[in-house]
Amino acid sequence: MKSRRLGRSSIAVSDICMGTMTFGSMADEAEAFKVLDQSLDAGINFFDTAENYPVPPDPKWAGLTEEIFGRWMKTKNRDSMVVATKVSGPSHGWIKSAQRFGMTSLDRHNITRAVEASLTRLQTDYIDLYQTHWPDHGTPYDEVMIALDDLITAGKVRILGCSNETSWGLMKSLSASERQGVARYETIQNNFSMNNRRFEDELAQVCRQENVSLIPYSPLGGGVLSGKYNGGANPKGARFSGYLELGGRQAAMARRFINKKSLESTERFMAIAAESGMSPVTLATAWSKQHDFVASTIVGVTSTEQLPDILVAADLTLSDDVMKAVDAVTSDIMYPMG
Repeated sequence: MKSRRLGRSSIAVSDICMGTMTFGSMADEAEAFKVLDQSLDAGINFFDTAENYPVPPDPKWAGLTEEIFGRWMKTKNRDSMVVATKVSGPSHGWIKSAQRFGMTSLDRHNITRAVEASLTRLQTDYIDLYQTHWPDHGTPYDEVMIALDDLITAGKVRILGCSNETSWGLMKSLSASERQGVARYETIQNNFSMNNRRFEDELAQVCRQENVSLIPYSPLGGGVLSGKYNGGANPKGARFSGYLELGGRQAAMARRFINKKSLESTERFMAIAAESGMSPVTLATAWSKQHDFVASTIVGVTSTEQLPDILVAADLTLSDDVMKAVDAVTSDIMYPMG
């Protein structure tokens, strides 16, 4: 498996990262351990989690994913892997964190409490990549970046990253870091897939010019690009099937991923995959990796049965014809997810 550097840092990671957000909810500990073992054996050395996992966020199990991953990591060589986790953003906006009774923000108090709790759950004395899970545009970026830089000085964190950030927010943070002479964000973790290419509109150029790496999540469009929701299907046990039943914010998210345009584009992507002799999961994963601003693509599974089609993409480079065919679908069906 190929490796790439994260931003301007010295850290190189496998170009596929294993996400863990369903460990403890949709996948129990035994299955999570199997997934992690097979991922490591396949050459994946980069793993991503968060203090707010598993999903859907719920105070009754918040932090359980880190605990499960920590117990697994204790059976391995810590120095053989790169571990990323996240601190919750503010809970008075679009999402309420399941941590700290929903009183989260990106001030020094919350950042300090979050990292200490994550280190305990992960059973490690350092985190390789520490990310802000979503932005706090109401707190001055100077304060945020100084507080995060202190974690590096203390040896608790190696490098920093952000997630779900805007072009404005990323540039503001980079400017604050430069102005204050402190560590900067080396990565950004945003949604990016064949069904959601908005990152290319502006953020891709920011990443190229500022040497910040995208580590995209949801390359399968929340599982939609596998085709399992096509034809009106609502598969039992699937993430968005459950979200639609929950209602509220979760249902709204599901409807953003599953809609007429996204299912139409998925059908065409499935045809491209079939003509190329690969599964739609392999196509979506390989396509995500094949961008100059991407360092590592974050995948997620709930069982080992879902791993083979993902791992096929590890050594696959899509042909120019396949990439052009994908672009043609994008031109015909623009912004399926809005």
